[in-house]
Order: sequence, then structure tokens, then C-alpha cells
Amino acid sequence: MGHPKFARPKYDTPTHPWKKGRIEEEHALKEQFGLKIVGGMKEIWKAKSKLRRWRQNAMKLIGRVDTSDGHFSREKDDLVESLYRRGLLGDGASLDDILQISVEHVLSRRLQSQVYYRGLASSMRQARQLVVHGHIGLGDQKMTVPSYIIIRDDESILTYHHTSPLTDSGHPIRVEIEETRAAAEYGEGEQDAAPSEEYVAGVAEAAESAPTAEDTNVEGGEA
Repeated sequence: MGHPKFARPKYDTPTHPWKKGRIEEEHALKEQFGLKIVGGMKEIWKAKSKLRRWRQNAMKLIGRVDTSDGHFSREKDDLVESLYRRGLLGDGASLDDILQISVEHVLSRRLQSQVYYRGLASSMRQARQLVVHGHIGLGDQKMTVPSYIIIRDDESILTYHHTSPLTDSGHPIRVEIEETRAAAEYGEGEQDAAPSEEYVAGVAEAAESAPTAEDTNVEGGEA
């Protein structure tokens, strides 16, 4: 059991420390979600450990012959309801849907990620900085832990803390964030331009000179 003063870690480390594929995957996740440069891997390992436990519980319940009543029915409902409150499952989800949850889904429920997704920061790195410096709150509660998991009930009250100067929409950082969001207009300037007349003429000429099916028949063979 161990001494309570020296609690055991609640996550599993990789079984092999130097697998190239895993390291590259975790570095990509660290960049995508703006995790700490030093120690960011630990957040990924924690998310993977949570996901592994949820999947194991789901597979155990799926393997049961009958989970429609009794203890296993309550255990199934509790598991699905818990992941629904965490924002990882939708309405009417089943045990099979738990197996579709990925580590990206788990990391996207962190406070840092939700601050960025809701437009309170212009980047994941800035979102972490705002959280650590006490600019983000859930209602009246100031939040300073980037890894805090946001549940569905918290989404509507996630905003700038009332003591933060960022509550002023004219603050330079707020103005910069709004300008960055306004500049990220997806779909504008990304559409393919209309082909030129020279390009169309070249395609038509190439189509006329292309060999036909009769030209490619091998003599004495079948088409």
C-alpha cells in the first residue's frame, strides 16, 4: 500500500522507453495541445492510463452475458454516465462507443484546451499562460491548473476571472486575440482558382493523343 505521504503515481509509464513511433506520436501530441516542453509527456501518460482503465472496464462489461439488470447494469450505467459528464460521450452512447474514445479526446477536455477552443486565447501556449497566471475562472472560482478536466456543467461558466484585467474588451491582449481569431477565416483564399484557357486546351490535346483501349490490346491476347 505504501506510506500516504509518498503516494504512488496514478499513471503507467511506457513499457519500453525508446520506441521511435511512440516518441514521435507523443511529441506531436505535446505540440498539438501545448503541453510543457519539460514534463509534458507525463500529461499524455496520464491521459493514456485513464483511457486504458475505461476501455478495460468497458470490455469487461461487454464480455458479460447479461448486463441488463443487477450489479453489472448499474456499473455499466455509471461508467457511461461518468464519461458523458466528462464530455467524452454523447447522448444515447453505449459501451461500444467507449472503445472509440482516443487520447486526443481526453486531452481536449483539459482546461487549457477548452480555453483555446472557446476563443479565450489565440493559441494553446497562450491558453496555458492565461490559466497559470490566474486569468481564467469557472464562475467565481479562479482556476490555475491547466490539466483540470472540464465537465459539461462547467462549459457554460468558463470565462475570464472577474479579477483579471482581460475582462475589459479593450485590453491589448484581448484585442490581439480577437484580431487573430478574425484573421483565421477558414475557406477564404483557399479555394482553387479557375483553370486558364491554356490549361484547358492542353488537357483537351492530351486527351485526343491518349491511346485507346484498342491500341493497348496485345496481339493474340484478350482485352
